[in-house]
Amino acid sequence: MLLLVTLGATAQTLKSANPTYDKIVDAVIARYHLPGIAVGVIENGQVVYVRTAGETVAGSGQKITPQTLFKIASNSKAMTTALLGRLVDQGKLHWDDPVTKYLPQFRMHDPWVTANMRVADLLTHSSGLPEGGGDLMLWPEPNAFTRADIIHGLAFIKPGYSFRSQYQYDNLLYVVAGEVAAAAGGAPYETLMRREVFEPLGLSRCQVGAWNRDAVGNVAQPHRQDNGHNVAIDEDAALIPAISSAPAGGIRCDLDDMLSWARNWLVPTPAQLAWLSPAQRQILQAPHMLIPVSAQRRAWDHSHVMAYGYGWRMTDVDGAWNVWHTGTLNGMYSMLSLLPDRRSGFVFMINGEADSARTVLGEVLTKHFTAPSDTHDVNWYADALDRAAKQHAATSSMPDTSKQHPATPSDLATWTGIYRDPWFGEISLCPSNNKVRFAAKKSPKLAGTVMRLGTRHLVHWDDSGDLDAWLDFHAAHDSQPITLRMAKIDPKGDFSSDYEDLDFQRVGGCH
Repeated sequence: MLLLVTLGATAQTLKSANPTYDKIVDAVIARYHLPGIAVGVIENGQVVYVRTAGETVAGSGQKITPQTLFKIASNSKAMTTALLGRLVDQGKLHWDDPVTKYLPQFRMHDPWVTANMRVADLLTHSSGLPEGGGDLMLWPEPNAFTRADIIHGLAFIKPGYSFRSQYQYDNLLYVVAGEVAAAAGGAPYETLMRREVFEPLGLSRCQVGAWNRDAVGNVAQPHRQDNGHNVAIDEDAALIPAISSAPAGGIRCDLDDMLSWARNWLVPTPAQLAWLSPAQRQILQAPHMLIPVSAQRRAWDHSHVMAYGYGWRMTDVDGAWNVWHTGTLNGMYSMLSLLPDRRSGFVFMINGEADSARTVLGEVLTKHFTAPSDTHDVNWYADALDRAAKQHAATSSMPDTSKQHPATPSDLATWTGIYRDPWFGEISLCPSNNKVRFAAKKSPKLAGTVMRLGTRHLVHWDDSGDLDAWLDFHAAHDSQPITLRMAKIDPKGDFSSDYEDLDFQRVGGCH
């Protein structure tokens, strides 16, 4: 197949070290003690800066390079929408087609929404699903939820708002979009992604589906910070399996390929415009759903409007149009940012806890283009985030859980048993070694010990990366069995821990 890539190896266009960019990156690494990072900057269509630092695994001596693979997380969404755009160009799909044309089994909670859900509606986070609704079928990984399970489960997730009325970020419908692509394209999503996106654009290192870690090589692993040290978590086995979440956030790429991907949007060649037409490019990166503009963004960037396209966010920053997306997975963060009118942008990927680091690095790099006279540096933005975090902590409704202790089987005798939720499936709350253990049948990493805190119960997960959850039991009445509802102990915690959408009924006793 003809390769349309024009960048070639990044080394061919790499300039000498840039003191301005080096100072920014060095300051972020120092401030946040990152385990590893890969950064690339494009100016007027050309790669002018490439920088890597740190290790694939902290302490391993294996250095990050421009060919190191990172999880790009939700930056996968733009690749999924580009695949759909290819199918539209080929006449195999239309944006206004009903989803049920390709997936007759597709159901939302509301039958009217099911009938009126278009392919385009899968992509704009305006379906009515509550924020992060159903994400427990995707993460934590590994789990046993298939894409068929996800499509089946959607019918049981109650809407959080009316169809097309507002923006609430979701991931499940991007998984559905991947299955629409598979049905329209006549091949599995992974096959189509390799054939229709990776190969034509020369993204030779990008990976999707099942692959061999050692055969591919040079793979960054996620980290968390523990007492000031970076500790690798969720390390890959030698054989990396295909994952259901791939269309929403399961692709991995290296810096070279991400820069090629970015240049395809900023300075497409005639061959690349034949790969994806100007009409489809405009549709993907046009505003389709408004997003509320935060006070921070108004103050920092003088933004007036923010919107979501198909796999891309967009806003005005200091009068310049900015198209971007971020990616977040446990221990992996990424950002791809484009300034189309200036044919400039940047991409970076980090293999550690880096929420604030990503915000700061993205802001300072953006300001380099949109407000070059701005004197605020990395530490100014980092300090501002720290102050905001302290203010949040002072008003947080997060309870003190320091006095929690394991609940005993006798304490929970009324409530132990097997429970079932219509989309998440079965869990067990059963005695083990004079404690009570929570275990999810299809999500083995959601396992933990039931604790008591005052008069309430909670589950403390074995994996500290997951958000602990309240367990609220309700006695049987009339013809209704015992029920269980859950909620994040930290009400402002990660929305992908969508315990609030679960509605368990007790279906049996412990074996």
